[in-house]
Amino acid sequence: MNPREIRPATYAIGVQDWGRRLFDALIPLPDGTSYNSYLIQGSEKTAIIDSVDPAFVDMYLDKIKGFTKVDYLISLHTEQDHSGSIPHLHERFPDAPIICSTKAKDLLIDHLALPADKLRTVEDGEVLSLGDKSLKFIHTPWVHWPETMVAYMPEQKILFSCDFLGSHSASSSLFDNNDPAIMESAKRYYAEIMMPFKVPIKGHLQKLRELDIELVAPSHGPIWNHPERIISAYEDWTSDRVDNKVLIPYVSMHGSVEQMVQHLTTELVKLGVKVELFDLTVADTGKLAMAMVDAATIVIGSPTLLVGPHPMVAYAAILANALKPKVRHLAIIGSYGWATQAEKKLLELMSNLKPEYLGAILCKGLSKASTLEELKKLAETIATKHKEIT
Repeated sequence: MNPREIRPATYAIGVQDWGRRLFDALIPLPDGTSYNSYLIQGSEKTAIIDSVDPAFVDMYLDKIKGFTKVDYLISLHTEQDHSGSIPHLHERFPDAPIICSTKAKDLLIDHLALPADKLRTVEDGEVLSLGDKSLKFIHTPWVHWPETMVAYMPEQKILFSCDFLGSHSASSSLFDNNDPAIMESAKRYYAEIMMPFKVPIKGHLQKLRELDIELVAPSHGPIWNHPERIISAYEDWTSDRVDNKVLIPYVSMHGSVEQMVQHLTTELVKLGVKVELFDLTVADTGKLAMAMVDAATIVIGSPTLLVGPHPMVAYAAILANALKPKVRHLAIIGSYGWATQAEKKLLELMSNLKPEYLGAILCKGLSKASTLEELKKLAETIATKHKEIT
């Protein structure tokens, strides 16, 4: 696909990765992804913003072969899916300085072995003139690395946001065009990558509200030509608001935990509480992360395996601990054969979370009538607490 003009003399020059199904050896990519890069021709200078994953460098360089002069190479974020082809760009345009944030300089040297004398740092708010166009750099640390920044071009009202406000999806469409599927991809992307950094992101969103933005051009996914969609979505996702929803990730080895989960679900639904179940033996971890974004309560269900929780449940607990969702309440349910430390070990694995703990319901073998009554009372407690906060 050739360079595509998004505004006069401003081009999308990235590549689509249709076949990729896993990111960072962790994150599922059901719709592939893209590595977006942009070329801006001003009346005096030309700049390239970010690059592409090195696996696509030949396709990338062929795409820009018609541009013979580039004056600046700009790295908004050091992670290699965006910066990895900058050394190849530097070989093609050796006189172009590499623009980055102060904190990015050492990272670019460490990760890409770029020469220090070719790296030029810019301060928060600094403006780079291209003649009739300009780029204002806004530092956005911890979105989602410490050195990240965005660039705003006021003349065309474009925000180049790198990983911020992106979505993992490959598409032939240049713009989002209000496609609901792109918003779902963006929520998955936020849940998997950005959710642990919701506090700094709130501050950065306030900075963006000071700008007149008509296009958000991220480094993954289509360009947002309805930018209010994604900016307001991020404001909601990073807010304290939660839904009247219980998330139940679980594993059942011999049916006892399944019985408990189904009974609790029935009681919650009777009380008007939405429930999302995730059998962790088959669950999409990306959808599990999405469900964590706005769930008010998480109830973890686990059988006991060698005294501790099932490994797949332990993995879900570790994931929740890393993503730090804004969940308000937590409970544990499960079964055991002769003894268990599942509750203790699960709570240790989720030490980053600070919800109200509603306790554990653990049964020896199959559920007894008393177990089912405890589950009913747990549902009533959850429903009451949800009425107080949602």
